[in-house]
Order: sequence, then structure tokens, then C-alpha cells
Amino acid sequence: MIDGRLVRGERTRLAVLDTAVSLASVEGLEGLSLARLAQTLGVSKSGLFAHWPDKQRLQLAIVEHARQQWVDQIVRPALKVPRGLRRLWALHEHRLAFYQAGTLPGGCFFAAVGPELDDRPGPVRESVAQAHDDWMDLLAKLAAQAVEQGELRPGTDAGQLAFEIQALGETVVVHAHLLRRDRSFAYSRRAVLERLRALATDPSILPEA
Repeated sequence: MIDGRLVRGERTRLAVLDTAVSLASVEGLEGLSLARLAQTLGVSKSGLFAHWPDKQRLQLAIVEHARQQWVDQIVRPALKVPRGLRRLWALHEHRLAFYQAGTLPGGCFFAAVGPELDDRPGPVRESVAQAHDDWMDLLAKLAAQAVEQGELRPGTDAGQLAFEIQALGETVVVHAHLLRRDRSFAYSRRAVLERLRALATDPSILPEA
């Protein structure tokens, strides 16, 4: 028999983390406290302590929730596309769709908290860095698979290509949110697409730029 209290507790935990990731995408992690979350959600601060007894554990849970959100909404849909160049392109498309949909008010959790934590050693920084590394590794892995399948030219540097795709994806956040330039999504899409088509052995498997 399912314990209703456990179900409600898990529902509350997820609702808090959803709110925390959204807030952190705008305000960062350092200023985000249980008191701030309780006020935003209209719940008691004491109730949240049952889930996270200190700030560091809350921050780690927020990072993990943001990572899982990224996997669920960007990575998993892209991995349903046939392996190779089309899958690599789908990963960038789903990322842009995630940003353009306004899923997070600040655009990207990791783009917001990365600069905040890059010079602050500790478990939270390491968790954010690991999430970033995993993403870069995935981009490079998919690029390498496209080379192995003969869809990208032999000798294509998978790590370099992953770096370029990441840079063109992250730049959208700054241009769209700080500079309010709506064309940023189209520019990023075209830049990555043109780069992939230039390296492709058969550009026709990708959309036109």
C-alpha cells in the first residue's frame, strides 16, 4: 500500500526544486535560501528543513534537479533521433527549443550559476562542473559517432566541434536575455547547421541552413 504522506512529501520536494531551479536561473544559487523559497512558495520554512537540513544540501539537490530537467527535456528527446549527424543536430535543436520556450525565466540554470561558482571550490562547484563535463562529453561522443558512421568527414575533431556547438548554444542566453536580441536563436541555429553541413559527407541528411 502506498503511503500518502510519502507521496505528498515527494510532490512537495519536487515543487520546491522546480521553483528553486527557476529562481536560480535568474538570481544564482548563493542568494537562494530556504527562507526565500518558503516565501515564494507560501509554505513554512520549518517544513523545508525536513528535506534539506542545510544550505549546501539544498544547493546540491537544486543542481541535480536542474541536471535532470536538462536530461529529460533536451537529451532524451534528441537520443530518439537516429544515431549519427542527425542526433548531434537534434541535441542543439532541442536545447534552443528549451531556451526559446521560456522554460526557465533566466534562460539557463547552468549559464547563470557557472560564473557564480567557477572560483569557489567545494561540492556545489564540483557538481555544476560535472554536469557541464557530462554535457560536453555527450556532444563530443555524438560527434565522434557521426565520424565513425561516415557522416562527418574523417579527421573531424570531435572535441573542437563540441566546443563550438556549446559556445553557440550558450551565447543565445546572453543575447536573448541581456541584449534582448530575438534573432539570436536563428543565428545560433544557422551557425551550427552551416558548420555541420560543411563537415558532413552528405549535407542532404540535414535541413537547409
